[in-house]
Amino acid sequence: MPDELVERTGPGLVAPQPVRNGAGASIIGPRNLAREAENPTILAPPRTDRGTLPNLRWSFADSRMRLEEGGWARQTTVRELPIATELSGVNMRLKAGAVRELHFHKEAEWAYMLKGQARISAVDRGRKTFLDDVGEGDLWFFATGVPHSIQGLGEDGCEFLLVFDSGAFDENETFLLTDWLAHTPRHVLAKNFGVPEKAFDHIPDHELYIFLTQDPGPLIRDRNAGDGPVSPWMSYRMLAQEPIRTRGGTVRIVDSTNFHAAKTIASALVEIEPGGLRELHWHANGDEWQYYISGQGRMTVFASAGNAATFDYQAGDVGYIPRAMPHYIENTGTTTLRFLELFRSDHFEDMSLKNWLALTPHELVRAHLKIDESVLANIPAHKSPVLPP
Repeated sequence: MPDELVERTGPGLVAPQPVRNGAGASIIGPRNLAREAENPTILAPPRTDRGTLPNLRWSFADSRMRLEEGGWARQTTVRELPIATELSGVNMRLKAGAVRELHFHKEAEWAYMLKGQARISAVDRGRKTFLDDVGEGDLWFFATGVPHSIQGLGEDGCEFLLVFDSGAFDENETFLLTDWLAHTPRHVLAKNFGVPEKAFDHIPDHELYIFLTQDPGPLIRDRNAGDGPVSPWMSYRMLAQEPIRTRGGTVRIVDSTNFHAAKTIASALVEIEPGGLRELHWHANGDEWQYYISGQGRMTVFASAGNAATFDYQAGDVGYIPRAMPHYIENTGTTTLRFLELFRSDHFEDMSLKNWLALTPHELVRAHLKIDESVLANIPAHKSPVLPP
């Protein structure tokens, strides 16, 4: 950040200022330094920004925590980020042995394991069963209406990101097993299962949601064949996939073409080295929902009609770009920037500015931009969306 934009307030402390190229003035009234330091570009936007775009950034740190004996959960939906109408997210933590109770929902669930390990289970509509142990970097996908559960494993359980194919999803409105039975008359339960009513004397009278229980033991012991294993399989080892590599970073693209269960959410795991760039591009097949895993980044979104806005992101933040709006993501930190791109689609696609210009008659491009032929001649034929520093 240019020196004119900051004020040193003490050892290691920086106060961003709304000053750029002689415009603006320092803040002399009340301020929230910690919040301003997280998104300093809002205070002093680049001269290329113009107009007022909807907010395209939300931090899970600002989401309300739901605390339970076995862990916690917090959400980012249209309630928190109103522009995000196509996708929503839940960040959840389970202690070792803790269970996100048996449940299902109207929306499909895509997940990325951030830390630790978990056992996941599901039953599909054809009575076929799914059971797997997943670890860091693994994905799972449960289609709409598929009942499932998640249980933390190991010494410290797990933390993961859930993404749903609706911005209006609410984690508190899932169909929970205990909540359902607590609101079903005992005589109906008895008749349904063909047992005496007293068999249900001890079922919970309210939802469990996240609760502690014993370690599930070996995976093989829990397998229940039903009518056989599900197909396609509902989990995927994303980090085991060979990435597309460039000098600027890597990208792993996962959608229904290689993770066949993921019918409604496509994804990419992007890693950008310091100084590198997720190139200027856009997506025509859906809005983009981002989750930042580590590092620091900056994104400018062009909204047409001369409007553009720039936002800063760090670990735990969510970014959002409406369909077809051009943008880039730049690593502004000193470590690798790592984030997920997600789309409500069965496939991943993007269009880059470089490819657009390279594949358009060069005389026509020069007539528009008045650029030297060397600019176009040096555009390589590439498939990776991550450019070098």
